[in-house]
Amino acid sequence: MHEEQSYSIRYKYPRGAGLKAQTWCGVCVRNITMDLLPLLVFLLLSAVHQTFTAVLGENTESRNLFTERACCRRQSHVIYIGKDISGSPVNVDVGVCRTHCGQSARSTLLEAGLKTSKYSSMLDFLRHKKMRRLDSSSSGAADSISGSPSCGLSSTCEPSGVRVDRVMLYEGLREVEIIEDCHCEAKMSQCVRAPSLKTYYSETPYETVIDTGKCVGSKGAPEGFSCVPTKFDSTLIETPNKVELIQTVAQCKLMEGCYRIPYVEYHYEITYNDDVKVESLREIDVGRCLGSCTSGSRCLLRSASDLGECLLWAEGQGNACVPQDYESHTFLSQHGQIRTVLAITSCLCQS
Repeated sequence: MHEEQSYSIRYKYPRGAGLKAQTWCGVCVRNITMDLLPLLVFLLLSAVHQTFTAVLGENTESRNLFTERACCRRQSHVIYIGKDISGSPVNVDVGVCRTHCGQSARSTLLEAGLKTSKYSSMLDFLRHKKMRRLDSSSSGAADSISGSPSCGLSSTCEPSGVRVDRVMLYEGLREVEIIEDCHCEAKMSQCVRAPSLKTYYSETPYETVIDTGKCVGSKGAPEGFSCVPTKFDSTLIETPNKVELIQTVAQCKLMEGCYRIPYVEYHYEITYNDDVKVESLREIDVGRCLGSCTSGSRCLLRSASDLGECLLWAEGQGNACVPQDYESHTFLSQHGQIRTVLAITSCLCQS
């Protein structure tokens, strides 16, 4: 009888224990809910604040890295380079790096207004068409005012990878540089040489990447001056036709658009010293004229919906950068003949 009593006491639950447990669990849930309520409210307010901040700061200068890379990207830029050996025109998409995202708000509103407006007369239509052309010509200024560049004020959208393709034309082989990718590049206050990687013979066993160099940093330069190469170097690469010499930029300076660069030539010179024939090597800097003197528009085909957008460009040099002044160097050659070499001292633009 004693064993039965201890057995029942060991396994018998107190009366009302289940109700107390349920009541205690309900209190715990309510306490946890009350404790988490401030946290939930804080998270909700944070999400709303971030949303409004993103909307209001859409056109501000400070942008995150994702926005910069998304906006600084390669876009199509087709140019006409000539005709192939069959006489067909050859157009190449060389690409271009855009510094702004999308279309300006001003041009978007203009497009919407022109589509929905009704013209009372042909004169009214022509007046609107003329105003549209004027607005298209100043689209660059409108973009700079309506929003800051995608890379910020201290950087520019520049090519990060360039491929050099060779196209066979009727006039002969032509090299075309094609932009493959773009990135945000910091602006330089001084004129310096910067790396510029170019890929030659892409997707062939002879594919080679060379730092050809480029000149950057014309910010704050006087009008008519720019950062240009003044000294060059060369690199040999293997090709299907033995080797090829690639010219690279070695030094940059702040110069005018049309400028002179050094170009040294060596000539054997004969002189006589006390009736003794002396042969020496004479160094003459004959110089070269470099730079561009482009003028006028090179656009061959414009968009029908936006006259400010050019769909097809013609690649041309415009006016030529030619020698302006020169000096003469006269000496006696190895064969005893008087030889004169002209050296360029200055250059200018000439149509």
